[in-house]
Amino acid sequence: MTPPGDEVLRNFVDMTRTEYRWLLPSAMADPGLPDDRARTRRTVRDWAVDITAFLIAAGIGMLAIGAIEADDSTADVVVFVDSVVGAAACCALWLRRRWPVGLAVALTVLCVVEPVAAGALLVALFSLAVHRPFKPAAIVGLGALAMTPIQPLLRPDPATSFLASLIFGILLVLLVLSWGMVVRSRRQLVLSLRERARRAEAEAELRAEQAQRLAREAIAREMHDVLAHRLTLLSVHAGALEFRPDAPAAEVGRAAGVIRDSAHEALQDLREIIGVLRGPGDTDEGERPQPTLATLDALVAESRLAGMKVAVDNRVADPRDAPAATGRTVYRIAQEALTNARKHAPGTEVSLTVAGGPGEGLTVEVENPAPTEPFERVPGSGQGLIGLTERATLAGGELEHGPTKDGGFAVRARLPWPAA
Repeated sequence: MTPPGDEVLRNFVDMTRTEYRWLLPSAMADPGLPDDRARTRRTVRDWAVDITAFLIAAGIGMLAIGAIEADDSTADVVVFVDSVVGAAACCALWLRRRWPVGLAVALTVLCVVEPVAAGALLVALFSLAVHRPFKPAAIVGLGALAMTPIQPLLRPDPATSFLASLIFGILLVLLVLSWGMVVRSRRQLVLSLRERARRAEAEAELRAEQAQRLAREAIAREMHDVLAHRLTLLSVHAGALEFRPDAPAAEVGRAAGVIRDSAHEALQDLREIIGVLRGPGDTDEGERPQPTLATLDALVAESRLAGMKVAVDNRVADPRDAPAATGRTVYRIAQEALTNARKHAPGTEVSLTVAGGPGEGLTVEVENPAPTEPFERVPGSGQGLIGLTERATLAGGELEHGPTKDGGFAVRARLPWPAA
């Protein structure tokens, strides 16, 4: 039978294979990029790139206008028309993301009779190579190369020969197309690496969860055997006391001690099982009313009824105004700290201090001195303080705990309380 973790992992891999199949070697047909279509809102980077592209196209167009004006045989009206058409071509670059193919084709045809639009054409070809796959970019590029010899024939530059104009035009078209394709390839590589990294993280997380589950099951089976042994021992000694009520007092006391020790050890083992089998995020708190900072007094009263000495210094003006999550975290910290003090320092006076307010945060401190009298230690799971630290961190705060200079123990936490 296939373990559930393997089935989940296999399903996830199949899903990612289907969703990202273009990343596989068998489907490298130039996939689309997220920005191949015009975005509804332009980012600051888009504005900067668009302005730069406009300035480059306008600069090349101004150089062409200067060359046209230098020719005395050119009429003023022709210079004016060229200037207007060149400005319109530069402004048309605003559409280069939405319609890169159509814009590049239109500017290619326009450049046959208008050398002023050459700068806009180069920018449009570059955008086409970046935002569209190889096939449409290559087709439009071949069309631009085919049109390159026509423009010097219709409107030759007196200062440049036909051959020089032809070679220079072909090199510029090939340069911008190659540069755009390199940019597109780099973006595809970055995108594929990001997707593969995200997929690898998800797969690693699934493997870790599966390994954790298998480890929990192994530990739980082992703990089951240990618990069965201890409970059997408990039952044997309890049965002996039941069937021999007239046993000597020393033997009864010894059996009771064994029962007590076995019960403590069984409780410790049970807590270890619960700590191991409890998955991340598992909790039963949603099934009952949640405590808040206002119910902290009830917790203290309950501890006092159990025989504890608790000195409370609550400096919060109105505990009901505290955020629910923060108040609940404070309650849990105080609850766990009082329980630990009752276990490991019985008979001592525990001090509980809570202070803070909106904007300055909330602090809670629980401290107990070292026990002065011998006592029977109650086993603990050791997970309580770890859980409190995680809870405080998730709440945006921090928690510290450790022994004090006089041999006692202190738990201190600071939690956020946003200003109203």
